[in-house]
Amino acid sequence: MIRFLLKGLIRDRHRSLFPVMVVTVGVTVAILMQTFMHGVMDDMVRSNAKLDTGHLKVTTLGYREIARQMPNDLSISGIDRFLRGLETDYPRLEWTTRIKFGGILDIPDEAGETRSQGPAIGLAIDLLSEKTREIKRLQLAEALVRGRLPADAGEVLISDEFAHRLGAEIGETATLITSTAQGGMAVHNFVIAGTVRFGMAALDRNTVIADITDMQYVLDMEGSASEVLGFFPNLVYDDRQAEEIVREFNDRHSGGGEDDFLPVMQTLRMQNNLGEYLDLAAFRVAIILVTFFAVMSIVLWNAGLMAGIRRYGEIGVRLAIGESKHQVYWRLLAESFLVGLTGSAIGTALGLAVSYYMQEVGIDISGMLQGSSILMGNIMRAHITPASYYLGFIPGLAATFFGSAVSGIGIFRRQTAQLFKELEA
Repeated sequence: MIRFLLKGLIRDRHRSLFPVMVVTVGVTVAILMQTFMHGVMDDMVRSNAKLDTGHLKVTTLGYREIARQMPNDLSISGIDRFLRGLETDYPRLEWTTRIKFGGILDIPDEAGETRSQGPAIGLAIDLLSEKTREIKRLQLAEALVRGRLPADAGEVLISDEFAHRLGAEIGETATLITSTAQGGMAVHNFVIAGTVRFGMAALDRNTVIADITDMQYVLDMEGSASEVLGFFPNLVYDDRQAEEIVREFNDRHSGGGEDDFLPVMQTLRMQNNLGEYLDLAAFRVAIILVTFFAVMSIVLWNAGLMAGIRRYGEIGVRLAIGESKHQVYWRLLAESFLVGLTGSAIGTALGLAVSYYMQEVGIDISGMLQGSSILMGNIMRAHITPASYYLGFIPGLAATFFGSAVSGIGIFRRQTAQLFKELEA
């Protein structure tokens, strides 16, 4: 019977072409919307984790309270021993130290006088040690625009936009003017090894990336670091496990006091109001998806309903030549199932194809992020998830099937003569 129904659908385009097209378009748009929204959310979480929050972050209590001011006088001391303790207690995670700093980057002329200068936001990471994974984690090699990565002490990377604005060239000396952890003034010369572009407006304006050992010397922070970041394997954030680790760590180091230098740990969601933002964004995404799927289901249901009603005349003929009402009804449902399955399969394939392109290429929204401080990529990408492969089949199959089921009930409410008469109309 299935083979017979398939032949009928293929040969009678009036009965199958439009319903299949409606299902295909609806499912394609549904897949695109689902993958695109997941891509934007995942990109924001990944960008914040790699560049700012980590999956877990350890700072002192005092530093956490005023972290936006980058109070390096409240940094973690004895950092090497502290880091070894974290690696022993939580070996599954990858731990790294960082220092954030601010200052003025001055580009001198041949006479040593200021040629140009501008405010800089700095990040000190492990650039030079053999075991560092920061270069890969931050994708510095891929972000490199000009020059090379630092290979010796005293070399830095600056954002390409910042370099153009200052008129700085590769190999030139740049003077960093900042304050030490003790509140004194620090002036130190660096060599610009290369320029980078992260594709994030907040970072590409005025970022300086230096080796953490250099900055410990410049900022008078030997043996100290602003923060320690922890990352789960493959950069996949596990919120439940992160909360358990934070609870255990903070209980162990609470000490029952309010010492500013007491180490405290936070999850990604506890920082920068990310938890509230992600919950709100996830809720809105869910509302949008549910609303869209509901509307699409109604449209497909209505298409199935109208298709069934238009065929009452045909049904009258089939009853007149000997088919029973039950046979007609079940074959009508089988046809709608095949239409829904065909449209859902084609729509899913098209949706995944376009989503894959969006995942690899994306949409450039850099013009919308000018002046933004959000750690979000300039390229919005889709993200294909396991649910993307089957989500479109739910409304595609269910709506058309139930539309035909409702319209088919009319078969039992009408006499054969009445159905046949509708053919003449």
